[in-house]
Amino acid sequence: ANAPTEFTIHGLWPDYNDGTWPACCTQSDFNEKEISTLHDALEKYWPSLSCGSPSSCRGTKGSFWAHEWEKHGTCSSPVVHDEYSYFSTTLNVYFKYNVTKVLNEAGYVPSNSEKYPLGGIVSAIENAFHATPQLVCSKGDLEELRLCFYKDFKPRDCVIQNDMYTSKSSCPKYVSLPAYVSLGLDGAGTEVSWVPDNEGDEAL
Repeated sequence: ANAPTEFTIHGLWPDYNDGTWPACCTQSDFNEKEISTLHDALEKYWPSLSCGSPSSCRGTKGSFWAHEWEKHGTCSSPVVHDEYSYFSTTLNVYFKYNVTKVLNEAGYVPSNSEKYPLGGIVSAIENAFHATPQLVCSKGDLEELRLCFYKDFKPRDCVIQNDMYTSKSSCPKYVSLPAYVSLGLDGAGTEVSWVPDNEGDEAL
């Protein structure tokens, strides 16, 4: 219910330069008190839009934030040193590289009827950030838009495994950005996320 009207964050993932990534690097448990000052921003821009509780690295259930910190944040040293800096850095990168604004300004807005050219969406991101994103689609809908960065958070082309634009699942030449209607109200929203990528063999 009440899906957001902007792209939301999935996570910040340190990657190797081959499309793989380290995970669950330390036994550092998530402590929500560490990010209490970020709570309002995280609720809005990094919500869990899933019905279930994700698993932590040790198989216990918890919040989406706990899952992202334990799986990816613990692998982020030396670029990100602790839980607070992991979440604050991710928010800062998200605000600096505003995917929603770029696509809206290019005329790509949520719609239950419109289909948009995949190449146009990619071009809008490339023109804004001078780097090629990675797109993941599900049933013709754009599911994730991933931005990739060097360790200094300058944009870079994403490492693409299958073809120029997609991985995991195929994006057609024309994709939808669905406008979800919740609770009988007209409210546009897309749950699309991005994942920074990094070069080199070290985390981040």
